[in-house]
Amino acid sequence: MIRVLVPLAEGFEELEAVTIVDLLRRAQFEVVAAGLTGKQVTGSRDTIIVPDNVLEAVLEDEFDMIVLPGGLPGSDNLDKDPRIHRLLHKIAGAGKFVAAICAAPKVLANAGLLDGRRATAFPGILEQIAVPEIRLCSDAVVRDGNVITSRGPGTAMDFALELIEVLAGKERREAVETPLQRNKKRTG
Repeated sequence: MIRVLVPLAEGFEELEAVTIVDLLRRAQFEVVAAGLTGKQVTGSRDTIIVPDNVLEAVLEDEFDMIVLPGGLPGSDNLDKDPRIHRLLHKIAGAGKFVAAICAAPKVLANAGLLDGRRATAFPGILEQIAVPEIRLCSDAVVRDGNVITSRGPGTAMDFALELIEVLAGKERREAVETPLQRNKKRTG
């Protein structure tokens, strides 16, 4: 079974975290939402989430992907946690996928995982970091090798569907996306 880790730090962006967890579970992946500290985590809009586990309990587990939700100060809290940087290097080093949305791509940048890669993030986030090798894009979702980034809450569904496709193929993505009844074409 495909296993995905979604670390939740205080101040995470609720729309992104819940969309990612929900859609990946609809794809029948085992998703572990892990709080950095306690048994509940408060998002940037004061929504309280009870994660599946605490990060410490899953540090040695094997995952096919790690996905970082954005939000502030959530992304800053992820970035300050050395366990997150170690996990990112472990998972990326094994040729598996690392992904981040909104402000969280700065965690990937500060971990050295965006050097020489195409990436996107919430406007202004990656421009603040002194990593000139990042090739910034304004696309909703950008995949460069085993690194996937996205812009923000409004792109969370596209991001999660891309994660499904890279892990399990287009057919699985379509099986999840079709019942969502997304309006792909705007009408007057």
